[in-house]
Parts: sequence; C-alpha cells; structure tokens
Amino acid sequence: MDSFLNAATTFPTAVFSTLLGVVLIYWLLAVLGMVDFESDGLPIATGHDADSADLGTLASYVVAFGLHGVPFSIVLSLLVLLSWTATCLGAMWLLPLLPGTVVTVAGGVLLALVSFSLAVPVTSLLIRPLRGLFVTHGAIRNASLVGQQCKVLTQSVDDKAGRAEVLQRGASINIRVWATTPNPLARGHTARIVAYEEKSARYRIEPDN
Repeated sequence: MDSFLNAATTFPTAVFSTLLGVVLIYWLLAVLGMVDFESDGLPIATGHDADSADLGTLASYVVAFGLHGVPFSIVLSLLVLLSWTATCLGAMWLLPLLPGTVVTVAGGVLLALVSFSLAVPVTSLLIRPLRGLFVTHGAIRNASLVGQQCKVLTQSVDDKAGRAEVLQRGASINIRVWATTPNPLARGHTARIVAYEEKSARYRIEPDN
C-alpha cells in the first residue's frame, strides 16, 4: 500500500494523478447536473482563421487516432485514467530498478510518454462500441422533436444547462435542453419539448402536466 501511495504521489505519476482528480471532479459535477455533458465530440473547423486552423488540425489528429465519435470528455477521461494506471504500475515496478536520481527522472519522463502512447490505441478500442450511442441524428439538428415528450437525465434543468432523452423511431436520443427557472424539473421527470434554438442547438422544455 505504501509503495502504491508513493508511486501515485511522486513524479511522473503525480502529473496524471492531478489530471485524474480534475476528471473526477468534472464527472461529479456532470452527475449533479452542474456542467453540460457535450455529446458532439470535437468539432471540425472549416474557417480560415488561425484558431479554426488549429482546431481543424487537432480534430484531424483525433480522427486519425480513432478517438472520434464520442464526447471528447469521455476520450480525455479514458486517456488520463489509462495513462495514470500504466504510469503508476511502472513507477512501482520499474523505476525502483533504475540507479541514480538523474536516470530515474529520465526514466520517469520516458515512462509517462510510453504510458500515454499506449493509452491512445487502447482508448480507441474502448470507445469503438460506444460510438453507436452518440450517432448524430438529423432530428437533433432541427425542430422535428418539438411537441414530443422527453425524460430529464440531469439532477436539474435551468437556463444554462440540462440534458434529456427522447424516443425517436425506437431509439433513445440524448439532447441538450434548458428551461426557465424556477421549475420542478429533476432527474426522471417527464417534460414537453416546446421550442428549438438553432443558435445554441438546444431544446426548451417545460414540465409535462
């Protein structure tokens, strides 16, 4: 146990331990409905400005490594978790075998790079069966769902964030929603979709009385 704690809190694992803590806080806030869970992944930029070009380059790498098709938060979480696991195991079993501080630090840097490199293909394999859950349906991009019932997925829904699911052609579709406050909407409640916002790609919902 002591060797595990020492490996998890020292270089190089400490870097991924910090990132893992951030990831855990994010998912805790997502479960509580305090942050919006993006389902669109990383957008592909088509503009000609510098920022769009950088984003387009990043997106091309994401596609090349097979890290597309699911929310980028899931991809990032898996990358951090897998990198942390591999680095921690290496720090426990391999780094103690290296002689000297300088060699150990150099070995730690190499271990972190190798761990992240291994995490990329493993993450790609893990998210492959999840892509079908995040298929972009045309109905999500227009107002065809207005008037239908939906089920709230987040702890609450306000004017900033919320998520719900709606049945469309036998499939459950996860959509971004918002509602005026105050309202009684909570996880599991049934609501009615009353409007669609093109600009924000969100649906406004109201309690279904």
